[in-house]
Amino acid sequence: MKSVSPGFRGRRRGMAERLPPGQYPTEGWPVLSAGPTPAVQKDTWEFALTTEKGEERRWSWDQMMDLPQQEPVADIHCVTRWSKFDTRWRGVSMDTFFEEVEPDAGYAMFESYGGYTTNVPVADLREGQAWLVHTYDGYPLAPEHGGPARMLIPHLYFWKSAKWVRGVRLMPQDQLGFWEQMGYHAYGDPWREQRVRGD
Repeated sequence: MKSVSPGFRGRRRGMAERLPPGQYPTEGWPVLSAGPTPAVQKDTWEFALTTEKGEERRWSWDQMMDLPQQEPVADIHCVTRWSKFDTRWRGVSMDTFFEEVEPDAGYAMFESYGGYTTNVPVADLREGQAWLVHTYDGYPLAPEHGGPARMLIPHLYFWKSAKWVRGVRLMPQDQLGFWEQMGYHAYGDPWREQRVRGD
């Protein structure tokens, strides 16, 4: 199994080449959320994967931590135009979860504690492109940044990397998540500036 996809390892490109159009680099990490930060405790946290047939597999915090851990390094890009280079994470590849439940569906809906949702094609979650992460820069992920666990899908705008994630539901057809229903783009490729519907 790959630890990271080819786009996230090897010789790094220059900063200008790594910055998608319309973005500016930042050293900070702005906190942007659709609602209040939910108080999620590790002893009650769980991650559920539900197939398009309704089959479900659940992992507690300890079970998730017992899975193979990876340490992706990736640039992240927010739809509000900031980008942060070389962010360092620790977590579990979505490929590992899919080994337990082989998906046939083409789409996925991530669901968060607090009610947030976002849709992503299943193809964008495979082959070392997406992780369920719990550690940032060597420390437990802070609640304001999505802790105890969030998604990391760095090749898409960062709203697709759902904070406080509690599960993923696989779907035969695409459905729009929270921000997508408000007019954000259904896919969200930063290199194509897919910020809103119609981009």
